[in-house]
Amino acid sequence: MTDEKYMELAITEAEAAAGRGEVPVGAVVVEASSGRVLARAGNRVEADSDPAGHAELLALRAAAAAVGAPRLPDCDLYVTLEPCAMCAQAIAFARIRRLYFGAYDAKGGGVEHGARIFEQPTCHHAPEVVGGLEERRCAALLQDFFAGRR
Repeated sequence: MTDEKYMELAITEAEAAAGRGEVPVGAVVVEASSGRVLARAGNRVEADSDPAGHAELLALRAAAAAVGAPRLPDCDLYVTLEPCAMCAQAIAFARIRRLYFGAYDAKGGGVEHGARIFEQPTCHHAPEVVGGLEERRCAALLQDFFAGRR
């Protein structure tokens, strides 16, 4: 599969999240060496009454359970929105190899904006970061969702 195809899976998860009334963010964890999808998730903050129910955290937990280890050094994470600082720190703790994200988040992002977690001297691991993958589609999902709420 190509990076765009993995992001397409994340977009599908984001669309499903929107259908549940969640902010449309989706994430997919892929084992880099095999290309096997280990986990997929969409936001579940509202459904689970969980402020930490972000797609990235849910996908990381499921992938760690699938491989039976808390660290995922041979894994890539695809997410439709730039991760927040909480998710970026979890990505660092999980030792993700490469992070791909779609839309940039100037207000709540923690990778290219805000806290810039991976640039902090206290960060134990910084993955390679590729931002802007399918950016327009990912941004449009969010814009359409919030426009419909207004």
